[in-house]
Amino acid sequence: MPQIKYSLITLIASLTVGGCAVGPDFQPPSPPTAKTYAPLSFPEKTASIATAGNAGKAQHFLPGQAIPAAWWALYHSVQLNNLIRAGLANSPNLAAAKAALRQAQENFNAQIGTLLFPSISAQFTPQRQSFASSSIGGSVPSSVFNLYNASINVTYALDIFGNVRRQIEAGRARVDYEYYELNAAYLSLTANIVTTAITVASLQAQITATQQLIQADVEQLSILKKQFNLGGASKENVLSQQTLLEQTRALLPPLEKTLAQSQHALAVLVGSTPNQSQLPNINLDKLILPTQLPLSLPSSLVRQRPDIQAAEALLHQASAQVGVATANLYPQITLNGNYGWTSNTLNTLFHPISNVWAIGGQLLQPIFNGDALRAQRRAAIAAYEQAYEQYEQTILQAFQNVADSLQALEIDARELKAQKSAEAASRATLLLTKKQFHLGATSYINVLNAEQQYQQILIKRIQAQTARYSDTAALFQALGGGWWNGAVIE
Repeated sequence: MPQIKYSLITLIASLTVGGCAVGPDFQPPSPPTAKTYAPLSFPEKTASIATAGNAGKAQHFLPGQAIPAAWWALYHSVQLNNLIRAGLANSPNLAAAKAALRQAQENFNAQIGTLLFPSISAQFTPQRQSFASSSIGGSVPSSVFNLYNASINVTYALDIFGNVRRQIEAGRARVDYEYYELNAAYLSLTANIVTTAITVASLQAQITATQQLIQADVEQLSILKKQFNLGGASKENVLSQQTLLEQTRALLPPLEKTLAQSQHALAVLVGSTPNQSQLPNINLDKLILPTQLPLSLPSSLVRQRPDIQAAEALLHQASAQVGVATANLYPQITLNGNYGWTSNTLNTLFHPISNVWAIGGQLLQPIFNGDALRAQRRAAIAAYEQAYEQYEQTILQAFQNVADSLQALEIDARELKAQKSAEAASRATLLLTKKQFHLGATSYINVLNAEQQYQQILIKRIQAQTARYSDTAALFQALGGGWWNGAVIE
């Protein structure tokens, strides 16, 4: 038995090593040759303009600098860090992605155990039989006897043309895909928590500003009513102010509705139901705008974006499947061997005279199957071409994301500066118009127009302030979020 065993192993090793894996050997596509993300070089090489306040600081782009793993810490918000920590600990989506990765890894382990190594099994079969001589045409009297069989069976498929190796290659690529999907889920979760928290803070600021405007309108209406009672104001002025007050009050319900929905969304992101969530209060004015922004080189983006890496893993899997389909066209050789004992009594089962063994092989060469195997290979090639085009599309979208974010940050800076200037001018105009009205130098309709204009500009200024924070987070997400540097959140 040892001599047979080692001869068989030597034969298997020589045939497996000497075989070739048919089909394409996967090579990652070359990275894009673009030097910049956007057609204009300004956003990538200079700082944005500055204005007063935390949200108005100038932002500087640092080409080639590493992106920190915990990029959200650049906002210097303890509340935001706590939300990220809760999301990473409790998110069902993140837990599901981790489970999917474990599943892929175990399926891959099972694939290796099934395909790469010989299948060895032990078998023991006790039987009691009745033998009839007529079944073999003899005249020996029928008898009842026992039969015991014990054996070890070995089966091994020689991987001469790489069918097994290509299947394992495809399985490894699937594990890679799930790994990058996990990183994509991590990036999406952290970015969504940041942007949703900023949205909540923005809506709260807009509601506070609107409530202050309502209070100012109530006070102005009270003054006009007193003036009307004294004959110093017309009924028309009172009704106009009442209309303005109700119009301002009408702004609150939509804001409150959107705030509630955003808070519910944020609660789900951190892994809790809306009724059980205790969300921290984030003050929009106290958020620190990140001013030193790492900017990855275009050639590095394909290794940083988990969606691009996931698409490449699918491309690798499709390439390996072409090899599997190609190998199916060639002969398949399987070696079989067994070693055991057969006896009609247990006490002589393992006696040398009961020893039996066999070694053999099987060669299977497809001859005619209606062109099914070649059709399967053509289908695998088409699947590879599809995966390649999807990979290319993912890269194009990634470059678009970065270009959009860069342009948005520069435009946001200009818009905030303009909105702050407009807010200051409209506030001064409102105060001057009110003073002129009390002196009788202008009509009350001008006061109403000035107040409406100020209300609109105030809300737009808050929205412009929000955009700078949100689009900064969008840039970090577009660049991949620094997951490859290790997730760090204390």
